Amino acid sequence: MSSRRGAADPVKALMHRHRELCERAVDPLEIAAGLEAHGITDRTAARFRHRDVFSLAEEMYARASRDGDAPPPTAPAAPRVHAAWVLLTLLPGALCAAAVAAAHLTHGRTRLVAVAAGALAVALALRAALCRGPLSRTGAGRPGPRPGAAPGRTTPWTLWLAAYALLGNGLLLSALSGGPDALPTGAADGPWPATVAPVLALTLACAPAAWTAHLLTARARRRLTSSRGLEDFAAAVRPLLLGSFALFLGVLAALLTLCAAVLGEPAAYPEALTLGALLFLARLLTVHGFTYAPAVVLTAAATLQASALALVFTSRLPGCGFLATPVDTLVTAWGAGSVPALVCGAAALALLVHATRKLTRASAHAPAEPDR
Repeated sequence: MSSRRGAADPVKALMHRHRELCERAVDPLEIAAGLEAHGITDRTAARFRHRDVFSLAEEMYARASRDGDAPPPTAPAAPRVHAAWVLLTLLPGALCAAAVAAAHLTHGRTRLVAVAAGALAVALALRAALCRGPLSRTGAGRPGPRPGAAPGRTTPWTLWLAAYALLGNGLLLSALSGGPDALPTGAADGPWPATVAPVLALTLACAPAAWTAHLLTARARRRLTSSRGLEDFAAAVRPLLLGSFALFLGVLAALLTLCAAVLGEPAAYPEALTLGALLFLARLLTVHGFTYAPAVVLTAAATLQASALALVFTSRLPGCGFLATPVDTLVTAWGAGSVPALVCGAAALALLVHATRKLTRASAHAPAEPDR
């Protein structure tokens, strides 16, 4: 008997450590995904006398199939769609549409109350969708390498970015001209103009975002049973990821066109599409267990947008007029929307690069291991 099958058999010890993973795996790739999720790399596999993680997983799968007496496992399935799942995806857009209608049907103080109540309702609906709905990290059956990971502090920054999309451009233009002289009224032609069409489109896009993320998870899990290695899986999933991203942006662009036509406002494609791309990628990574990068990038994007406003207001102090020069130059050349477009575009690009590395791993889509 070889040393590998002896008392000091390292593979047997590894199999014991991941016994539940070996028992429920439908093929070696699922074991490889689990090992990858626990930080086992090709260099680690070399200590077990294997050239890579997949080769190690093949031996573990073969030995578990021969030695184990558990019933044959079933193929992993995507999380099921429930009625509450559908409701939470539709609620932000429905409430936002109702708030926009109320703002157009009321006047004066009544409009201000209606807008404030609508904004609060939409914020609570978005929070519910991001913390408990299909775009959250909670719930059984979620894929990813860290099933116990906290949702992270992305929700406050998501709400801030949505608020800036609604009021930020108007505030920035007003501040550069010496204002604002009054509180926002919720009207596009007010002293502090609001940009409603992009926000309405983004809230309506919660449902397409959830369905697209669900589609990506379902298709990627099918690849777990058909791919013949980690590299093969990554090559197969990368087009799915980029296709899902492009599909969401296409739906968002259509919603922007529709909302702009109905409300009679500019569609603001650059800032709305870059913000939508940023938020969609952040939720994709969060849903699959990668919570750190989205939190950092969203925090940075919100901070940069707030800094642009802060620089303009700070420039009013004696001797500080130069602070507003970069923002003023940018707005004069490309408009107020250039600030969020550049910030969110750079942040979305960073998350897209990160997602193509993280979400093409088999461990990002393998079912979570049951708690012991």
